[in-house]
Amino acid sequence: QVRLVESGGASVAAGGSLRLFCTVSGILVSSVHPDYMAMAWFRQASGKEREGVSIINPGGNSIYYSDSVKGRFTISRDDAKMTFYLQMHNLKPDDTATYYCAARPAYPGAAFSTRVGEYPYWGQGSQVTVSS
Repeated sequence: QVRLVESGGASVAAGGSLRLFCTVSGILVSSVHPDYMAMAWFRQASGKEREGVSIINPGGNSIYYSDSVKGRFTISRDDAKMTFYLQMHNLKPDDTATYYCAARPAYPGAAFSTRVGEYPYWGQGSQVTVSS
């Protein structure tokens, strides 16, 4: 069974930085190979829908960022460690949310998807709070 566990969430002042981690386990015993898994970060603020923030396709060369985080956030993956990351700089109060990592089977050239329903694997969420 594939399992995702986030860590790194915290409370910071506006302008600060955080790095989120997502460790994946169980993938090698599933029918899906890590070379064919797209990894994504979503976030959900209180009272709002879950939104896709960043996606990294297999191989790590194809990356998506939402307009709201472009230029401030960086996604990366280390398949050898079965971990992927979201480095966040210049945080704003609007970035306050619960951040979720997610994964879905995909080929390296697959189109990006920010649809929640297309990701079968999810972490439990990590809270990020940015104060003004």
